[in-house]
Order: sequence, then C-alpha cells, then structure tokens
Amino acid sequence: MYTDVQVKHADDLIRQHAALVKRIAHHLVARLPSTVQVDDLIQAGMLGLLEASRKYDASKGASFETYAGIRIRGSMMDEVRKGDWVPRSVHRNSRRISEAIKLIEDRVGRDARDEEIASELDMSLDEYFSCLKDSNGGKLFSFEELSEQGDVTESLSNKAPSPLLEVEKRKFKNNLAAEIERLPERERMVLSLYYEEELNLKEIGLVLSVSESRISQILSQATARLKSRMSDWLS
Repeated sequence: MYTDVQVKHADDLIRQHAALVKRIAHHLVARLPSTVQVDDLIQAGMLGLLEASRKYDASKGASFETYAGIRIRGSMMDEVRKGDWVPRSVHRNSRRISEAIKLIEDRVGRDARDEEIASELDMSLDEYFSCLKDSNGGKLFSFEELSEQGDVTESLSNKAPSPLLEVEKRKFKNNLAAEIERLPERERMVLSLYYEEELNLKEIGLVLSVSESRISQILSQATARLKSRMSDWLS
C-alpha cells in the first residue's frame, strides 16, 4: 500500500521524465521496420516509466533517469516482441549466418570474411548482403536485449540458483564485453557509434564515408558474429 507522499512522488517523477519516454521511443523506432509505430512504443514506455517510479530505490546508487531508462526500454522491447514483426525466414537466415561464422572461425582461427560467409551459405555476395539487410532491425534489437535484459538473463534465471545469478550475469556481461573488443575494428567502431554515441545509420555512414546500406550490413554482421561467439551462453 502506497502512502499519499509516495504516490505524489511517483506522479512527480512521471511528469518530469515523460520526455525521456518520447526520446527513447523516437531513437528506437528509427532502428525498426515501418510496421512499428512510435505511438505504440511511447505507450509501452509510459508503462515502464510508471513501474520505475514505483520501484525506484535511491539507496541502490543509480540515478532515477538511468534506472527508468532501462525499465522504459525493456517495456518497449516487450511490446515489439509481442508484435512478432520479424518473419520466420529472417530468424532462420540470422541463425544460419551466425552458425556459418562460427564454423568458419573455428576452422580458420580468425575473423570470417564476407566472401567466406557467403560461400559457406552457398550464396552470392549480393544475396548474403541482402540477408544482412533483412535481418538488420531484428538483429540490432536483439543485441540491445543481449546487453541489457533479454533472453539470456531470463535463461540464467531459470538455470542458476538465486545466489549465483548475479555472478553468472556478471560473467556473461564480461564475456560479451571481451568479445566486442575482439571484433574487427570497423565493426567495433560502428557498434560504438551506434550504441554509445547514439548516431543513426546515415550519420555513421557520413563519419566513415560509406553508404547507409553498408553501415546496416556492418551492424548486422557484427551482431551475428557476436551471437556466434557467445553461442555457449545462448544455447
């Protein structure tokens, strides 16, 4: 049961951070297919903000904006997952790409190259790039889930005893960070510009002097490579 003071405090937090929901929604919708509506993301994000305002504990050390941002994104991701806007063929090709990368890198002991991946998949280079383009939205969103609160964390919750869960989650995040550092330089740079600097595909293309389409391919390939290298965690 909440006191009147607690309710007023929660209401104040919601009013003060409503703009944060819109900012996150517009940032995410630029990464997703046109079938995803920004208004739906905002509505889901407001529910996340409401939950954050009720559960926030300042004694944990994180600022409310940081805590709320995670809750808001999580709520939006749940809404997109429920929509199931990614065709099965895209999921299937994404898995095939990750599996091909793993096979090649296990075999040759270095980063798999575009031509090698296409050959492993029995595709032309253009067909491979087309698959990367199709998987772009779903793969990028999955990467964000991967690094925040997605299916891996849920899997850990199911298989690890409660006292060990935080240790397992830390190990996962440390391994993920290490694998990001091992990515080819251009893939690592594009991920940093996209997720840390929050540039969109067009802006990254201008920075690196390549097309927006090529940036999309690099991002999709980077996340596929990460998925292949983190396969022991994702299985």
